[in-house]
Amino acid sequence: MRARDVMTTTVHTVGPDTPVTEVAQLLLKHRISGAPVVDAEGRVLGVVSEGDLMRRPESGTIARRAWWLSLVASNDELARDYVKTHGTKAGDVMSQPVITVEADADLAAVAALLEKRRIKRLPVLQDGQLVGIVTRSNLLHGLIARRAGPPAESDAAIREQIENELKGEAWADLGTTNVVVTDGVAHLWSMVGSVSERHALVVAAERVPGVRRVEEHIAVLIPGA
Repeated sequence: MRARDVMTTTVHTVGPDTPVTEVAQLLLKHRISGAPVVDAEGRVLGVVSEGDLMRRPESGTIARRAWWLSLVASNDELARDYVKTHGTKAGDVMSQPVITVEADADLAAVAALLEKRRIKRLPVLQDGQLVGIVTRSNLLHGLIARRAGPPAESDAAIREQIENELKGEAWADLGTTNVVVTDGVAHLWSMVGSVSERHALVVAAERVPGVRRVEEHIAVLIPGA
């Protein structure tokens, strides 16, 4: 399997001038832990994660440096640290340089990179453009969905049709929904607000030609709604 087979294809991005308050709102709204920062041409400049927003003066979470660290740190280090904790835009606080993978990268290589760099997500590029995000969860999705033998040639097309079925539906958030298809079996991962939304996701997948079975791994955040 390749990165393109398990990646989340709907990616919530921000620009370098996006205020950090809007970045925080985006992460909370879509229940994601990070967002790529892209320029006007769609090139990935960095990533803003929850960790990048942990130490902020607004929330009183800035840790005071030990006095001896201030003595050994250079003015450049102190200045960069100040920008990181006090910056008002995504470009100020983002982690960079950003580590990316190509869409055809083997999942074993992706897993090794995530482990080596101790990161949770990797932007996926094709011809230099952002086409998806691979997270640790996506790798687990691929592990569960994978069966013995090569994947059916139509699996990628089935996945695309399911995602197209969900696009434009107000109850479907592709940013938190991941679809993995193997041998015609559609695996759905998502977090939804009600049992009805979970049912709708399953129905959307079932109606796509070529889907033999749907296995849902969907968490309902408000049971009984």
